[in-house]
Amino acid sequence: MKKILLTVLVISALIISCTKEKKEVSITKENIPFNQLLIDYNEGKLQLDPIAATFAGDNRYNDVFPNFLSDEYQQKSKDFYTNYKAKLKDFKDADLTESEQMSKAVLDWDCEMALAQGSFKNDVLFPINQMWTVNLTMGQLASGSSAQPFATVKDYTNWLSRLEQYNVWLVSADAKMRQGVTEGYVLPKSLIKKIIPQFESLSEVTTDGEGIVDVSNHLFYSPIKKFPESFTEKEKATFIEKYTSILNYKLIPSFKSLALFLKSEYLSAGRKSSGISEVPNGEAYYNHAIKNYTTTNMTADEIHALGLSEVARILSEMEKVKKEVGFKGTIKEFFNEVRTKKELMPYSTPKEILDHFNAIHKKMKPQLEKLFGNKPKTPFIVKQTEKFREASASAEYNPGSLDGTRPGVFYVPIPNATKYNMVSDESLFLHEAIPGHHYQISLTQENKDLPDFRKTIWYSAYGEGWALYTENLGKELGLYTDPYQYFGMLGAEMHRAIRLVVDTGIHAKGWTREKAIQYSLDNEAESEDGITSEIERYMANPGQALSYKIGQLKIRELRARAKATLGDKFDIREFHHQVLETGCIPLALLENKIDKWIETMK
Repeated sequence: MKKILLTVLVISALIISCTKEKKEVSITKENIPFNQLLIDYNEGKLQLDPIAATFAGDNRYNDVFPNFLSDEYQQKSKDFYTNYKAKLKDFKDADLTESEQMSKAVLDWDCEMALAQGSFKNDVLFPINQMWTVNLTMGQLASGSSAQPFATVKDYTNWLSRLEQYNVWLVSADAKMRQGVTEGYVLPKSLIKKIIPQFESLSEVTTDGEGIVDVSNHLFYSPIKKFPESFTEKEKATFIEKYTSILNYKLIPSFKSLALFLKSEYLSAGRKSSGISEVPNGEAYYNHAIKNYTTTNMTADEIHALGLSEVARILSEMEKVKKEVGFKGTIKEFFNEVRTKKELMPYSTPKEILDHFNAIHKKMKPQLEKLFGNKPKTPFIVKQTEKFREASASAEYNPGSLDGTRPGVFYVPIPNATKYNMVSDESLFLHEAIPGHHYQISLTQENKDLPDFRKTIWYSAYGEGWALYTENLGKELGLYTDPYQYFGMLGAEMHRAIRLVVDTGIHAKGWTREKAIQYSLDNEAESEDGITSEIERYMANPGQALSYKIGQLKIRELRARAKATLGDKFDIREFHHQVLETGCIPLALLENKIDKWIETMK
């Protein structure tokens, strides 16, 4: 079922009559009622999703965890987006500045996508999967070293309140998954098997010699081990009692109940099929997911064909590297060589791997000035992914706070340092860290000209498209001097091209998990374990994996267009500024903006 892409026109000038002559002028005066609407919209979204507020550094809602699965919450969300989409009609583009017109278009798209997402049952009846869902986010926060602050008595009290409400969500998740089994909304068995250990680990407690339960090693007890020095002994004792109680009598029983349900009834009911098309309204949901994640009106067939074309193109580049390093076998044999080459697995400790990423940063720093005029003020660090989620996690970036006091974090999963292959490390750092997500997100958050709602909004085609685009900047930044690291970049790009093929294959063409895994093994140098984790990731979140390559190709297309049109006037630093200054926007709006910039520069 095809959907028509939202048509968004961003009008930059008005034609008015002046002394019998038509002149082009721009609205420059701020539209106060419209900007109040943007403020109210942002405030409403933070209240709808207080977890997002916490990650943005807004601590007003740190004690709140709404039951996202309840009928009441779902109706509240629907009413919110319906109301604001209707309010936009009160404001004519002719009365708005160019920036305000962009905000209007973005807000309209945001509302439309949220309403479309809410029209399906997927978010409610699939509340838990192995890598995307809010239970994993809560585990991060529970570690005491993430976005939830633990510096004051109020902070510890806030977290207790949030945990009480989170427990309600856990009970609801159990009920919704049981409803899903009844209605045909159930995860594939392979995904369920990955979730079970996550909940079993949270169910485990030890007892002392007298049989008294000891929760001191539980993940959710972590904040108790990090009391600020300012706390009195009485305050410490109070929180020890309260945290022990909520773990013993609420959270651990809920975790145990879910673990038991997952490995018994839910696993028995698990789907043998891999794609979302096998659940009710699955085809329609996937068409929506494509539109939502790529911000285009491309069809699954078009994306599949594009993926096959990109795979062929990148394979030809890989053949050149294989020849350069003197490998005599086939490209598939070269993949196996790269997967197992001892020289590419030189580490024995996680610290050595983290140090390696910091060394990449140091190496490229002198070249950044040539490509970027603006650099973020928000600090940046590299950390190992937490153990409780490391086995199923991919490398990722967590944004810093809006005020810049909490750094952006590049998380690296290192289940086994001795088996860690460094072949893609340079491209991975460019993508997840600098100048990928850290530049893109931090510069957006620091941009005082953007309304607040656009500082935290996320469109995967733009955000992931930019990050993948930056992987191609490696040679310009003094990297990829080692042919294996360049091959790693090609491998990373191939990985995203393969996603176009396997995601559409799984969700629109009836591919099995095993077929998708084999296609990946045949066309990239990732390990089988890594590929399996990736394929299961696509199964858990249909369409998200399409956004990277679609966005990257659009940004590369716009750069080529600007360079061809402007010639000597083309400035790569200014092009990057133009792409980044608006923050996350749908690709149609980005293309419109860059085309207008090109005309202005001409």
